[in-house]
Amino acid sequence: MNRFSSTLFTALPLTAVLVAPVADACTSMLVTKGATTDGSTFITYSADSHELYGELYHTPARRHAAGAQRDIVDWDTGKFLGRIKELPATYSVVGNMNEHQLSISESTFTGRKELEGPSGIIDYGSLIYVALERAKTAREAIQVMTDLVAEYGYASTGETFSIADPKEAWLLEMIGKGAGQKGAVWVARKLPDGFISAHANQSRIRQFPLSDSATTLYSPDVITFARAKGWYTGADKDFSFADTYHPLDFGGQRFAEGRVWSIFRRAAPSMKLGLEYADGSDLNKRLPLWVKPDKKVSVQDAMALMRDHFEGTALDMSKDVGAGPYAAPYRWRPMTWDVDGKNYVHERAISTQQTGFSFVAQMRGSLPDAIGGVLWFGVDDTFTTVYTPMYAGIRQVPKNFAQGVASRGDFSWDSSFWVFNWVSNQAYGRWSDMIVDVQKAQGELEGQFLADQAHVESIAQTLYKRTPEQARQYLTEYSLQQGDKVHARWRKLGEQLLVKYIDGNVRDATGKVNHPRYQDAWYRRIAADNGPRLESREKPEPKPQAPVTPAAPVPAPAAPATPKPTVAPAP
Repeated sequence: MNRFSSTLFTALPLTAVLVAPVADACTSMLVTKGATTDGSTFITYSADSHELYGELYHTPARRHAAGAQRDIVDWDTGKFLGRIKELPATYSVVGNMNEHQLSISESTFTGRKELEGPSGIIDYGSLIYVALERAKTAREAIQVMTDLVAEYGYASTGETFSIADPKEAWLLEMIGKGAGQKGAVWVARKLPDGFISAHANQSRIRQFPLSDSATTLYSPDVITFARAKGWYTGADKDFSFADTYHPLDFGGQRFAEGRVWSIFRRAAPSMKLGLEYADGSDLNKRLPLWVKPDKKVSVQDAMALMRDHFEGTALDMSKDVGAGPYAAPYRWRPMTWDVDGKNYVHERAISTQQTGFSFVAQMRGSLPDAIGGVLWFGVDDTFTTVYTPMYAGIRQVPKNFAQGVASRGDFSWDSSFWVFNWVSNQAYGRWSDMIVDVQKAQGELEGQFLADQAHVESIAQTLYKRTPEQARQYLTEYSLQQGDKVHARWRKLGEQLLVKYIDGNVRDATGKVNHPRYQDAWYRRIAADNGPRLESREKPEPKPQAPVTPAAPVPAPAAPATPKPTVAPAP
């Protein structure tokens, strides 16, 4: 039976099978409802793979025939792994949010090499999308995911999942048991309300309470398995999941925890988390699992926290010669390199060129699910994307974001992934100039979406009181229109950038061509590298002297007054 059979309605998104993405370098943030300006919970996520085509997955709610099965296809490789039993009914899913506002994201931490290649058929991508189709709440999702790996076995390496609904936000960390062994060991922790957390390819859950099921869940063998392997000998209360299954090393701190530090330092500057938490110089400096932000986080703040190149820190990528003459905070891979017998690294920032898609998931218990859940979705680099509102209740996604329009190896002007890459790849070459134009257009679009949000949702609530379906149809039309609007504006922006900056020129607002200089600092680097060869032999023309304004004439001193003769009176 192939995966398009009538009994296989809800296999993984089609393009996930075809493009073989490798989403093993991702960043995610969790924000509890007590830490937000409007009582939302947030999950942010950037799927950062050089092989991932950015598109918005959509799976409608469905009923399934008795005995139906679901194909499990590895999200990274496209390999068919096996089949699992399908449920009688499944929920609709838009991207990484379902119709009940449940949202899930991830980042891969790999973990101990001894635990690679476990015996199972459920990979981490399947866990996400199957759970979204089967669970209504974060706790239910954890139950679904851990039951699946217990029954069918786990097929991936170590993984951290962000899981949230309108009320709760959880971190779940999981790793398989190694070659030939079924199942996984795992631990899940609920964030305390009023706090935020983040993860980025490094296991982060260390010690955890052993008898507090309200805030902590874990597999029965999470400690005994480690003891059997000889990896842990201390007391149960001191057991650390992260230190046992994914010990921190230089790369883990510099490339992974560095991104978490970037979020924490901006959200909670009062904590004064110094560079030593991120640069790999002191592995004993461990970031907390969560922090309380100095001020409550808005949707716009969450977007901003996902846009960062370590600006203003010692890791700022725009400050060294690698940034080029236009201060580009990007480095092409590989991230580690050697020259003249020494090893070096490039920084790994949150905003990076290889992002396929990203989102800010907004979940609100104060509104019906179809209206309260908003997936602010964007493609390509988080710094240059436009987060566009896609509501949890929509029945269709915009064509420019939809599956099957194009692929990683198949360009199309109808694809927002390709249009946004066209713009960002122009900007990378002349960053300090072009990013001004990009951010202006970005701010106009996102600003309008945020300004309109309350009005749009007020209309949707009025319609919802008549029939929920009217609200869904209204929000579908709204989301489709905004997707079209973003796509058209970004294609126009790309055309404008090409015209404005063609051949190294810069056209001003009147269309006049100008030739602005590089910054003096860049000219100095050129001169230091090869100054004698480049130095002009032509005598410079003398600079014109400024005309000397003659001094005002000084008035001659006044002649002394001649005394009048005294005329003697006539006798």
